Formats: sequence, structure tokens, C-alpha cells
Amino acid sequence: MVLALFVVIGSVLLALVLGLFAFGARRRLIQRPGGTFDCSARFAPPRSGQSPGKGWLYGVARYNGDHVEWFRVFSYAPRPRCSLQRDRIQVRNRRHPRGEEELALLPGAVVLSCRHDGRDVELAMSEDALTGFLAWLEAAPPGQRVNVA
Repeated sequence: MVLALFVVIGSVLLALVLGLFAFGARRRLIQRPGGTFDCSARFAPPRSGQSPGKGWLYGVARYNGDHVEWFRVFSYAPRPRCSLQRDRIQVRNRRHPRGEEELALLPGAVVLSCRHDGRDVELAMSEDALTGFLAWLEAAPPGQRVNVA
């Protein structure tokens, strides 16, 4: 009976350690090519009556040529959840988090309201990451339209 209890507890601990290791290894693989930054995202703005802090997902974004790939942090998926193409991103405005959003986002985050392929997308990142993101948008090759407000 005692041996069975030790086996069960050991199995649970091993599963937890392997799960944490997998999160770390995945994040390392995402960041290996470089050009990554912490970026929370919200793919659907809250409806009237909903909390303004609702819907934010913590993630990591990575520049990949003319795309920004966005990965959820708490996921085992090897592929990005969303890929935003540079010439299809329309920046609408930027603002500081309001009310409950401050609790849902990293400290010092700035919210960038965008439109991509007809969908509203909000990205929250640090001031430094925002400067880099806007510079990346404006550095589009000649002939591509840039939509920075």
C-alpha cells in the first residue's frame, strides 16, 4: 500500500516536472531564431457589459520576414496561434490599459489597436517592443502600403 502511494506521488511529480520542462523547451525553440518579444493579444474586443480586462492572452511574438507570428505562452503547440502579415496590419491607435486591463497585462504595457484582414486585434507590449514593432511596420519594402496611424 505504501509502495503504491509512493509510485503514484512519484508519477505525478514526474509528470509536473516534464510538463514544466516542455514549456521551457518550447519557449526556447520559439526564441532561438531571435526577434521575439513578450506580447499579450486579444482577438475579440469585449462586448458591452463585459469586463474590459477579459479576453487577453499572454504570449510571445516573433518577427519572421514580413510576418509577426504570435504564440501562446501556456500551450504546447509548436505552431503560432496567429500570423499577422505586415502589409495587412492597420494600426488604429495606441493607449494605456484601462481599469481591469492593468491587472490582465504586464506592467508598463501599451495597447495597440489594429485591424488585420478585417478582424480587430489588440496587442499589448512594452514601450520598447512597441517602438520596434512600429519601426518594423514602417520598414516595409518599397511598393507595399503601410498603415500606421
